[in-house]
Amino acid sequence: MDLFEKTFKQSMKGTTPLLDKITYFIVKQKGKHVRPMFVFLAANICGGITERTYRAAGLIEMIHTATLVHDDVVDDAHLRRGFFSINALWKNKIAVLVGDYLLSKSLQLSADNDDFDFLKILSATTKEMSEGELLQIEKARRLDIDEGVYFEIIRQKTATLIASCCACGAASAGGDKELIAKMKLMGEKVGIAFQIKDDLFDYEAQSSILGKAVGIDIKEKKMTLPLIHVLGKAPRSEKKWIINIMKNHNEDAKKVKELIEYVKDNGGIDYAKQKMMLYRKAALDLLDTFPDSESRKSFIDLIVFSTERNK
Repeated sequence: MDLFEKTFKQSMKGTTPLLDKITYFIVKQKGKHVRPMFVFLAANICGGITERTYRAAGLIEMIHTATLVHDDVVDDAHLRRGFFSINALWKNKIAVLVGDYLLSKSLQLSADNDDFDFLKILSATTKEMSEGELLQIEKARRLDIDEGVYFEIIRQKTATLIASCCACGAASAGGDKELIAKMKLMGEKVGIAFQIKDDLFDYEAQSSILGKAVGIDIKEKKMTLPLIHVLGKAPRSEKKWIINIMKNHNEDAKKVKELIEYVKDNGGIDYAKQKMMLYRKAALDLLDTFPDSESRKSFIDLIVFSTERNK
């Protein structure tokens, strides 16, 4: 990971002082680099880490970073990982251009090294991520999301990128189509569990200390699994009450708190946790088909971390 961070920093370099200043800022406020970890562990399990593995990890981290920069513009968010966001410091126009630069740089990195298998995997991924975001926005306007639609949204928005991490890792190690497909499926299961965990933070008081404000999804009219579950089984009068808060009072802190308590009291949190653990088990079952190794043990730890993390 130390070597990856050095190569990642180098790969983002541009030709203008402003761009270098912003990319340096991005590198300084680094996250946990969970996605590159998936790439390296998948490669190690499928044959071993190669020079291509580092490129795959850098490619995915650049795409992920670009989507975060663009998300902050769309959401008008001024904080990211406890730091000011790019758009807060340099305004929206520059933030959009930086996101575009990172996307184009990732394409160039692949093309220059003839990593066309990575391009094939990730072009499909970025298309699905955009479609998932648009589907969520559409459903937030109409509030007609059911459980099936929810899982399709999080599969597209979050799980496809983690699936691509595992697929690109396997490909970088020389894995065949069957092995790459198996790793991709495992990554998708992990990604869905990862997103359910993220959605659960919206209902947990400690998350306000750890970076995500409680009730932010409700304020943004995002229908996540705990709420979808209780809405589906609520009596008609209570359904009207829930929809009314989501549509008309989603900025009212008192009413949002009442809705959060309702979701907790009516089994929404427990149901979402059960679903999360089912997806985690499906991922671990797939991982069990690989030979025992230190990398497999580390992979198990990473999957468990994805569903037990505090932020």
